[in-house]
Amino acid sequence: MPADTDTAPAAVRPTRRAAAPWVLMYHSVAEFTDPAEDPYGITVTPRALEAQLLWLRSRGLRGVSVGELLRARAAGRAERLVGLTFDDGYTDFLTRALPLLRRHGCTATLFVLPGRLGVDNVWDPLGPRKPLLTAEGIRQAAAAGQEIGSHGLLHQDLTAASDDVLRQELRGSRDLLRELTGTVPAGFCYPYGHLDARVVAATRAAGYGYACAIDPGRLAGPHALPRTHVSQADGAARLRIKQLRHQTRELRRGVRP
Repeated sequence: MPADTDTAPAAVRPTRRAAAPWVLMYHSVAEFTDPAEDPYGITVTPRALEAQLLWLRSRGLRGVSVGELLRARAAGRAERLVGLTFDDGYTDFLTRALPLLRRHGCTATLFVLPGRLGVDNVWDPLGPRKPLLTAEGIRQAAAAGQEIGSHGLLHQDLTAASDDVLRQELRGSRDLLRELTGTVPAGFCYPYGHLDARVVAATRAAGYGYACAIDPGRLAGPHALPRTHVSQADGAARLRIKQLRHQTRELRRGVRP
């Protein structure tokens, strides 16, 4: 007869994985009035971002970089923290997002493309064209206390890349960012959110401490952290639904809070 789980020795009880932290995914922060100006849903206005940061505060939460979040979790101090990430490294991070993050005592992780410094988001065929940070802009963000992570070199689907290209996207971008900022980036972000077991293993082998995905499914873990996309339409009610959806997903995975 199976042992009662309430009386079985702790040594034989199955170990439950820790739930993934709640990490929010942003891209660009800019003014726009027509949805046609944002065909991929990657832009929020400064007013919307500020309202979202205020909503976090109203619930006793504070947005921080993923690196800070993971360090706090390891120390048992992350209960009221939420990860904030900004993909691609648009110049509007410095001019629009950073002032609001500072105003509300937040930090964020900025995932940049050191192979596309000072150009634009050519991978988005529908536009609009958005300028990317230069090397100096990335250094300014780092000097302002924001975490700099790698988004690869050229924003390409790594699941379709050869082993040599994959290695260069991972290790090459990491080396360039170390030269650029003086700090080895701890985090990586999969372009388009595309990943598979090979890409995750290569990311770990490249020396990254963590990596961010979108919905990694069974690959979820430190090198495939799920994230919640935040859009211009996300007011208080939608953010609460997304928070509950994240919590429910983690419970279904059989993990502990």
